[in-house]
Amino acid sequence: MKATRKSPSFTENRTWQLYQEDALPTIIAYPWLRFLSYTRWRERDELLGTTVLSRLFSTHLGIALFIMLSFLAFILLCVQAGSILSAPTKAPVYAKYFDVQGHRGGRGEAIENTLPAFAWGLIDGVTTLELDNGISKDGHVIVWHDEQISATKCNDTKPAFKNDLDFPYVGKYIANLTLAQIKTLDCGSKRLNDFPLQLTYPGTKLSTLNELFDFASCADPKHDLLWNIESKINPVQPNITRSVDDFVENQHAAFLASGYPRSQITYQSFDWRSIIRMKAKDPQIPTSALISYDNIYNADNSTNRAWFAGINIDDFPGATLGERIAEAAKTTGADVLSPSAVSLTSKSVDPALDGYVPFTTKEMISRAHELGMTVRPWTVDRHNIAEQLLEWKADGIISDYPHLVRNLVQQKGFRVAPKISKSKVLECLNKHLKKQ
Repeated sequence: MKATRKSPSFTENRTWQLYQEDALPTIIAYPWLRFLSYTRWRERDELLGTTVLSRLFSTHLGIALFIMLSFLAFILLCVQAGSILSAPTKAPVYAKYFDVQGHRGGRGEAIENTLPAFAWGLIDGVTTLELDNGISKDGHVIVWHDEQISATKCNDTKPAFKNDLDFPYVGKYIANLTLAQIKTLDCGSKRLNDFPLQLTYPGTKLSTLNELFDFASCADPKHDLLWNIESKINPVQPNITRSVDDFVENQHAAFLASGYPRSQITYQSFDWRSIIRMKAKDPQIPTSALISYDNIYNADNSTNRAWFAGINIDDFPGATLGERIAEAAKTTGADVLSPSAVSLTSKSVDPALDGYVPFTTKEMISRAHELGMTVRPWTVDRHNIAEQLLEWKADGIISDYPHLVRNLVQQKGFRVAPKISKSKVLECLNKHLKKQ
């Protein structure tokens, strides 16, 4: 039985008319929409018949139209997959300032890696808050430098629960304690002998990375601040810290939940495996290769590869150690090279005295710049070392006294980040200390 052919609707008639008139911009929309629906495409064949299709593809216009639609289909699929046409990354507001980093928040002024230290870093006008992370037994990212709880920095208060066999917790490794156990510690009462001007905040608890981000968002609601966050992994003694994967996965999750653009969160480590892994997981996160003399050479002067993902620093080209370090760091995909300012072999901490040996050198900085990396040395607590680094064109300085480095940098004519309102920061600090 012969099928009854439907009469074309107004849309089909009008489309055919536009095709005959070569109204290309208007006609593109019709077959494109039909292409997106298989059933409607079949209906189109019935309505327009093979004569239309034949004519379309028998002309130059038809061929061009087919190519254009195929290309548009490809673009649409790629966009839906999120693989192309993503919005360009906006340059961080603070990127225009010289990078003054508060080491562990600014441990010269308050107890390191606690909310008060970070608060004073913000008050002092840091560009970047630098900090360290460990991972607890139950997978929480803890803001703390040491692999274990040191008696020189924290006090026990009470067990997390009755008959807890792990108590006391001082002396235990972060990786072997739960968040509940860690939260019982008082890490705000002890002033370190090396930092006699530290403000103490008795009763202050260690924070999770999420808690630190919450505090910072209160004081910095526009999320202008930059971050430099380290994974404290020990590849030489792997059983005392959590694995590289644990660090990368848990820290990355905290970065995503922070409210800060990933381009403003630099991920640093002495264990180069972790920065390689993070860069592979999320290329938008800048990575920083930390290094010092004692990471490279063992006591017998043999080369240590454990910290550098199996890389032998001395295998790389360069007339000086600094140049070879820059070449090696670049192979990890690092955006930043972060070396110790002073060498372990130095007999003086003062460049003005005999026996001073810098670890960060002019040659290292120049080679790193040639390779497309910036250089941010640590921990710079002397103005004459900072002046030397500025002369050599270091891109940032990590210091326990960021307010003093900021003053020097500003005096030298560099732009510095604005200070955040002291009253606002302290209001946020008090609010978040109560929540601990």
